[in-house]
Amino acid sequence: MSTKTMKQWVIKKFTGSFDCLEQTNVPIPEAGENEVLVKFDAVSLNYRDLIIPLGTYPFPSKEPPVPTSDGAGVVVDVGSKVTQFKKGDHVVTMFFQGHQFGDINPVSHKTALGGFLDGCLQEYGAFNEQGLVHAPKNYSSVESSTITCAALTSWNSLYGLKPLKPGQTVLVQGTGGVSIFGLQFAKAAGATIIATTSSAAKGEKLKQLGADHVINYREDKNWGETARKLTPGGFGVDHVLEVGGPGTLEQSFKCVKMEGVINIIGAVGGAGSEAQPQVIDTLTNVCTVRGIQIGSKALMLDMIRAIEANNIRPVVDDKLFTLDEAREAYQYMWDQKHFGKLVIRI
Repeated sequence: MSTKTMKQWVIKKFTGSFDCLEQTNVPIPEAGENEVLVKFDAVSLNYRDLIIPLGTYPFPSKEPPVPTSDGAGVVVDVGSKVTQFKKGDHVVTMFFQGHQFGDINPVSHKTALGGFLDGCLQEYGAFNEQGLVHAPKNYSSVESSTITCAALTSWNSLYGLKPLKPGQTVLVQGTGGVSIFGLQFAKAAGATIIATTSSAAKGEKLKQLGADHVINYREDKNWGETARKLTPGGFGVDHVLEVGGPGTLEQSFKCVKMEGVINIIGAVGGAGSEAQPQVIDTLTNVCTVRGIQIGSKALMLDMIRAIEANNIRPVVDDKLFTLDEAREAYQYMWDQKHFGKLVIRI
């Protein structure tokens, strides 16, 4: 057992308040024979990280967990049987430590960092070498910390089931990490991008990032039909990155193309109307509705190659928090003050 200590955040109880986040001092872990010890430089937050302490996350978690799944840092020690990494390597965590390739299954689903397993909101972490990847060569640690969940979810949406083709149309919702990565990946592939937002200022930023069309969903309640009219022949959108959930799903059905895909990623849009789309709507709209749970290591390696080849840079909020300010970072993101990914420096 190491005698040196480190700072670590834990969720003491799922109380419905960020006050349940508590910083402690614990021994620095040691790398087992198949493990890599990482000194974290940066961690990014996802919507999932906010709702776990609030007690509204739909999947179980260990108690008390070290929160967050998305961490980037430097290898400071390796176990005797580690072959993929060496000291000094820059690495990024995998969300599902056990999802290496192919379809996710109930076993690998229980290897999620920041929930079933301790996460990254700490100064050091020991991980099986299978649960890490080399960071993109063109990224800083702050940038690398953004790709574990949001970027891979976007990539899986566009390439995990029915790969995006040049000339197709993609609709992204809002300005969170998943949507912005989706915009960037789709633009690099030669797609037309329709983006929705409630803010004129954010709409201008979306255009600067490459959005071909921006719809203000507060001003246009029937934005799904508007989006359809913007597609060739009015046939509809090939890929929808659906992050709003019940609050936006009805409009996603209105804009999706026959044989298109609605990728269900989150539910940040609230409850929505009482009349929700039904399973039978996938038949009447001739489309696929697919739930996304991040992605495999194989998909992540494909994504990193695309990031490096196209020099796709993540959009990081201007405000960076320190490890001691983690609770404030959670509140800042909950108040939707961020644009793109919100990062905590370790």
